[in-house]
Amino acid sequence: MRTKMRKSLAPLFRAVALAGLGALAAVPAVAQNLFETVITVNDQSITRYELEQRARMLSLFPSPGDPRQLAREQLIEDRLKLDAALANGIIVEDEDVRAGMEEFASRLNMNLEQMLRALAGAGVDEPTYREFVRAGLSWQELTQTRFAGRVSVSESDLERAKSAVSGQTGVRVLLSEIIMPTSGVNPQVAQERAARISELTSEAAFSAEARRYSATQTASRGGRLPWQSITDLPPVLRSLVLALAPGEVTDPLPIQGAIALFQLRDIEELETPAPEYSAIEYATYYIDGGRSDQALARAARIKADVDTCDDLYGVAHGQPDSVLDRDTKAPGELPTDIAIELAKLDPGEVSTTLTRANGQTLVFLMLCGRTPELAEDGPSEEDLTGFIRNQRLRSFSDGYLEQLRAEARIVEK
Repeated sequence: MRTKMRKSLAPLFRAVALAGLGALAAVPAVAQNLFETVITVNDQSITRYELEQRARMLSLFPSPGDPRQLAREQLIEDRLKLDAALANGIIVEDEDVRAGMEEFASRLNMNLEQMLRALAGAGVDEPTYREFVRAGLSWQELTQTRFAGRVSVSESDLERAKSAVSGQTGVRVLLSEIIMPTSGVNPQVAQERAARISELTSEAAFSAEARRYSATQTASRGGRLPWQSITDLPPVLRSLVLALAPGEVTDPLPIQGAIALFQLRDIEELETPAPEYSAIEYATYYIDGGRSDQALARAARIKADVDTCDDLYGVAHGQPDSVLDRDTKAPGELPTDIAIELAKLDPGEVSTTLTRANGQTLVFLMLCGRTPELAEDGPSEEDLTGFIRNQRLRSFSDGYLEQLRAEARIVEK
């Protein structure tokens, strides 16, 4: 059965932002053995040529990390997504893929021809771009078909979300966290462990798991976080937390290089509305060595020497530009793992929980500041319901992809 699809591609495009296409250098191509298989996923081949092409394309994206490593991860996921879609009778028509390519280009104020010329200028061929879009569309259709019927929003959910998101009243929550790294861990073991923890209802049991498995600075105190305004939490986590009763744990939330779980210990309504934020400014400084003692010691020394994000320019002086990023994003545009860590920080505070490059690079993350949102009418009930549904659907989608990866036969050279 062939599934026609002309839906909005916003969920796909929000995950990728292109900037300055013509100004960025492409990743060098391997001169020989371009069509050699470098990865197999359930007996499906990924060639060196595909890897080089995806890495070239990703080098145009302003995202941290090694484009080649990210290309490997994305191409593996694309094979899993397309295979699962095909197994469920979902094939995206070529005309729908082209429409998706055009919509992606339009978000960059280009038509498709201009987009393809820009990519070609960096050595990226059209099929690389086309298959990138096809995988995203196929996965979006599959997750809608598979999980939409399992996502519901009750009146209670909606009322709590209205109070928290519209600013009519203030809500704060008391959470505990577990951030479990997945680097160097059997994916199936990690997923099964996370699923088991998500069923816990005891604060003591959750804290014991946090002390054993969590990589955050809160692990020594059982993952317990102080009271937080609900508006400080990233949107994806806000909707999950609002659906919990005290003692309950979120479904496992896959983030880059880890799986996150949160337990709601208490929730409280305040008379004064908590501020919403239109933008979050933060800086990331990348330290080689991952979570090694040497890298963590360097991070501790930097932390002792800096008070503001501006101070990090001095730390990075004389090093490649790629070691320091400073960005300002709307809360909903932040990478999930970055957003979770920033929610715990005040301006000038630092987190060293995250890693990049498959655990080989430590992220020194500092919150620079938050910009309050100007008061205006709150979201409509329809928009709020859609928001909650989409965030829950995303949680199902991420969990399903982790399951597919855990069950797959993946061989990398």
